[in-house]
Amino acid sequence: MQRHLSLIDKLIINADQALRTLVPNAAAASQASPAESKPHSELDSTQQKHVAGLMRINHTGEVCAQALYQGQALTAKLPTVRAEMEQAAQEEIDHLVWCEQRLNQLGSHTSIFNPLFYAASFTLGAAAGIAGDKWSLGFVAATEDQVCKHITDHLTQLPAEDEKSRAILETMLADEQQHGDRALAAGGHPFSTKTKKLMTAMSKVMTKTTYRI
Repeated sequence: MQRHLSLIDKLIINADQALRTLVPNAAAASQASPAESKPHSELDSTQQKHVAGLMRINHTGEVCAQALYQGQALTAKLPTVRAEMEQAAQEEIDHLVWCEQRLNQLGSHTSIFNPLFYAASFTLGAAAGIAGDKWSLGFVAATEDQVCKHITDHLTQLPAEDEKSRAILETMLADEQQHGDRALAAGGHPFSTKTKKLMTAMSKVMTKTTYRI
């Protein structure tokens, strides 16, 4: 018999998930990083700094994804949609951990702005859930579309010899595309081109602030 969770229970669970997302090395992946099977390559200081900036952007993107899905799961109306959001959030944890591991290997750090982006994304996710499940799922699809564009661009910027970062991003790209497709298949309302352009403009704020800090 499935236990019915009160609003307080759900808020406590979300607070715990927020801490696991934001506290360094607190989250645990369910799968080994695809980078583990790739050879180590020496990068010069300029390359290492640039790759770290790209991976920091992707890590913050996963922080935002966690917050988005948790906010939507909190306010989703249909149990099936809530379960979809919770499953997607679980799958995104692997990406979060992989990016953090790679940043550690590069001698770098996650963004100090992550708590702010988490709070903003959680609020957007909760609002989308309140608006209705079809809009919530549509928001997921549109967000994943933006994430895929970022990852595709980053793949073109990686040094050819950096097989570890490439393996992580290629796996993430395939997963994110699947999340977007699943959201639309579950009844998500496709967003207009105008709305997607607005989301692109907003995402640039995140990428510019987290590349270095």
